[in-house]
Amino acid sequence: MHVKKHIAPSIILTLLILLMFPISSYADGDGDGNIDHGGGGMGSGSGQYFWNTHDEGVRVTIVRDDDRTPVTTPVDFTNRTPSRTLMHFGKVSKLQYRNGINLTPNTAVYNYIQPEKELPFIIKSDRGQASIEEIKNYFTDELVVRYIAEVTAFDYDTLINGSYKLLLEPIAYITFNGVKMAMTAHEAALYDQVLNGGLRSKMVSLSHQNLPLAMFLETPDLGFPAWDGSTSDRVSNDQIITSLGLGIVRFKEAPTTPPPSQTHYQYRTDTDVITSIRLSTSVQITPKDPARVTFSLMGSSYTVTNIVIPEGESQLVWIKWRTPSTPQTVTVSVQSSQGSVSQNSITASIVDLSQNPPPDPKVTDRRPSFQLPSIHAYSTKTTASWGIWSARWHEYWVWIPNWQWVGDGKGGGYWVDYGYWKDNGWWDYDWTGYTASLLAHQSVVPDSKSPSLSSNRMKSGYGLEINSFTTLSSNAPSSHITGAQHAVSYFPEFGYQAYWRLHDLKERGYNANFWLKPNEYSTYNSRVHFSPIWFPDGPYTPITRILDAWTPDGMLTLQLQDTITISGNLFSDWHIAPQKTK
Repeated sequence: MHVKKHIAPSIILTLLILLMFPISSYADGDGDGNIDHGGGGMGSGSGQYFWNTHDEGVRVTIVRDDDRTPVTTPVDFTNRTPSRTLMHFGKVSKLQYRNGINLTPNTAVYNYIQPEKELPFIIKSDRGQASIEEIKNYFTDELVVRYIAEVTAFDYDTLINGSYKLLLEPIAYITFNGVKMAMTAHEAALYDQVLNGGLRSKMVSLSHQNLPLAMFLETPDLGFPAWDGSTSDRVSNDQIITSLGLGIVRFKEAPTTPPPSQTHYQYRTDTDVITSIRLSTSVQITPKDPARVTFSLMGSSYTVTNIVIPEGESQLVWIKWRTPSTPQTVTVSVQSSQGSVSQNSITASIVDLSQNPPPDPKVTDRRPSFQLPSIHAYSTKTTASWGIWSARWHEYWVWIPNWQWVGDGKGGGYWVDYGYWKDNGWWDYDWTGYTASLLAHQSVVPDSKSPSLSSNRMKSGYGLEINSFTTLSSNAPSSHITGAQHAVSYFPEFGYQAYWRLHDLKERGYNANFWLKPNEYSTYNSRVHFSPIWFPDGPYTPITRILDAWTPDGMLTLQLQDTITISGNLFSDWHIAPQKTK
C-alpha cells in the first residue's frame, strides 16, 4: 500500500478492515423493534456437514445502556430440542466477545429454554421464509418481554425503565464434520478464523450469509453500526464480528441519528486521530488493478493505493491526522476507485475540553441539602481488532496443445504439437490481523502542601492530586495506533457532569501518564482540585476518563476511579482568638 499526499500537511495513511452489524428497538412500555434481515436460498442437508431449516434459536442478553454492560447471563431460546451434549461455546454475548473474551469450546451440558410462546422463524432458507415484522413483533410483545425478565431473574419494571436493552443474537444448530454444534453468527466467524476458512468452505450459505444476515441494525446502537451493506450477498468474518448477527430492543425513544452517508464523529482539538471507512467488494480486487481510496478534508486530499481484497470481503481504509487547534466542524469526503465504501461523507466536530473548569471554591460556600450522587458510568472500549489483506500469485502452469499435420510431400507426414505453456494460476489472499488493548490506573492523594491525615484521608477544603497511568499494548505498527492523549476528571460535588478538569500529558506515547493542569485558584499554582469545604465526611470519589487512544477500529477509552476519605474540614486547623490589648 502506498500513500500519495497531494497537499503538504503531514497525515499518515494506512488501511485495514473492520466489519460491523447490529439491531435496535425503542419504546415506552412494550418495546419497539429496530431490526432488519436478509439472506438467500438455502435448504437442508445431510452427511458430515449440514443444517436443517428451522434448527435455530435466539440468544437474549439484558444490557445496561449507559456503560454497555451485560447484567444477566445470556439465555438461549429455541423451539427445537437440541442435544444437551452438543458442542457449544458457552453463554457469551457479542458484547462480551467485543470486550475481549476468547472463543472457548465447551462440552458441558448445553442449556436452553423452549419459550411458552413459540419463536417466529429466524433464519431464511428455501423451505422457510422468515418475516422481519414477525421477529420485531415477537421480541417487543409485552408478554414475551415479561417472560424474558422472568427467566433471567430480572425485574420487569426495571427492564423497561429506559436504562436497559435486550441484545438478540440468532443461533444455528448445525452438524459440522459429523459433530453437532450450536453457535451464534459471531461465534461462527470466530470459529472460521480458527479453522482458517474451514467453516466457510463447507457451510458458507449458512455461516456467512443467512445466519449473520438473519438480524442486523437499522440504526447504530450499543457501539455497533447500522448495516448498510448487501442483504443478499455472502459476508466476511470481519463484517460479521463487527456488524452482523444481532438485534437490539430498547424501551425509550431512539435518539436522532444522521443518515448513513453522513456519519458523525467527535474529536478533541490538537489531537492525533484515525478516521476509517470500510471498503467492500463483491468481486476480487487484485494487485494488477488495486483499489484507491481518496480522503479529502480541510483543503487537502490523501489517496491510499494498492488495496487488494478477495471476493465478498472487505477492509478498513483510514487516515491518521491531527485535528486543528480551534473548535470547528470538519467534513471528510471519501471516494473509491473500486468497490463500495461505508461512508461517502463524515462530519466531525472538533471540541475543546478546556472550556468548562470548576469555579473558584469559597470558604463561605454551603450545600446543606447535598446528597452523594451515584458514580456515573461512561462508555468504555478497551480492546480493538482489525487487519489488512495482501495477495500473492499462485502459479499453475498447464500445457495448451496445438497439434498440426506436417506433410512430407509424398502423401505421408506426421503430427507436431506446436502448443505452449500457460500460467492458469490464481491470487492467494492473506489476512494479517492486529489487536490493541488499553489498560490504566490512577492515584488520588492529598495535596503535598496540605496537612493531610494520611495518604488516603484528608480534610475537606484542601486540594487533592490525581495522577493517571496508561499502557497501550499492540502488535500493530505505529501508523495504525496512537497512545492515549487526553484525561479528564469529574467530581461528585458537580454530579460528575457540570464541570470537569482537564489533565496535562506528563509522558507521551504508549505508556502515557497524566496529571491535573495547574489550578488557577491555587496560591502555588499547584496541580490540584480543591474539595469543597462543605463536603460531608465519608468517601470522595473523583472519576477520570482516558481518551483518544486511536486505532482503525475506533477510539479506546476507559474510566478510572479512586476514593479518598473526607474526615473533618480545614476550619479545624485554624484557631481564632481575640487580639491582645495592652
